[in-house]
Amino acid sequence: MIKRISSGGEFEAKIGYCRAVVAGGFVHVAGTVGQGDDVVAQCKSALETIGAALEKAGAGFADVVRVNYYLPDAAEFEPCWPVLAEAFGANPPAATMIECNLIDPKFRIEIEVTALAPQG
Repeated sequence: MIKRISSGGEFEAKIGYCRAVVAGGFVHVAGTVGQGDDVVAQCKSALETIGAALEKAGAGFADVVRVNYYLPDAAEFEPCWPVLAEAFGANPPAATMIECNLIDPKFRIEIEVTALAPQG
């Protein structure tokens, strides 16, 4: 059984994707950018959106097993570390950071996670 979760974002319908898909025992959350004037604000905003999608799936940050970070400037990753450490706490997932272009230069970070889906 597959469950699709929408955040209601304007690009979901335009591009043809949803915020998260629950399938195969996992919650797959799409790459998520945030709002704000700098990378830390955007990181916090993206995590809020991801947290809401996880909650709709019946999961949370403690259930995340994999996270990918995408940044156009790798030097901007370190300021996000305290925010990320707080979000994942005592349950850090496996992680990868990739330096690459994002869909719009105004975005400084994109975050994608995979979490264990609730059983039952």
